[in-house]
Amino acid sequence: MRAAWLNSDIVPGARTIAGGLLVGAWAVAGAWYYFTPEYTLVGYQPLQPVSFSHSVHAGQLGMDCRYCHTGVEKSWYANIPESALCMNCHNQVLRDDPRLTLVSESALEGRSIDWIHVHRKPDYVFFNHAVHVSRGVGCVRCHDKVNEMDSVRHALSLSMSSCLDCHRDPAPRLCPPSQVYNLDWKPISATTQLADGRKFVAQWDVRASSYCSACHR
Repeated sequence: MRAAWLNSDIVPGARTIAGGLLVGAWAVAGAWYYFTPEYTLVGYQPLQPVSFSHSVHAGQLGMDCRYCHTGVEKSWYANIPESALCMNCHNQVLRDDPRLTLVSESALEGRSIDWIHVHRKPDYVFFNHAVHVSRGVGCVRCHDKVNEMDSVRHALSLSMSSCLDCHRDPAPRLCPPSQVYNLDWKPISATTQLADGRKFVAQWDVRASSYCSACHR
């Protein structure tokens, strides 16, 4: 006697289910591979409510990152400044420029501008800016040459593999403390970079964990 699951009226259904599972598995595998920051965020450059040029402010004028992102050395996040901070300069510089209307109005009304977050990590990932910049990880290491961008874009991959590459071997990626916010800094040579990086790892007691709990809490 043939088993029930071999009956002709059951086998087609089983084949359909098996085929569906196979297609679903391929879809999940494709999404898992391609829907990562490396593939979905690199190149992301949204249109902001105000045309703020980093190439002018951080590039031509040489403004330090910390003037606007005041919390980067003491907080897990690099804050976006309030409009009142912008008006410290723009009360005098281009004060009547129509491009700054939204900035001046928001400062007067005490409300924030709805800036669009460019470098946005998943909710299940914990990243502490203060820990990284205090241990020689320069801004350019993750954000690239922001001082050459008219409008900020997501230029580098922030995938898990890129983080793990650094955590497993931080020495070649560290810079002197005085150069963390210098977006144009380059090491004299790869050999010098590695030697200095190893010295920094020892001096600063850098212990970059590769355990899941380091970033997923």
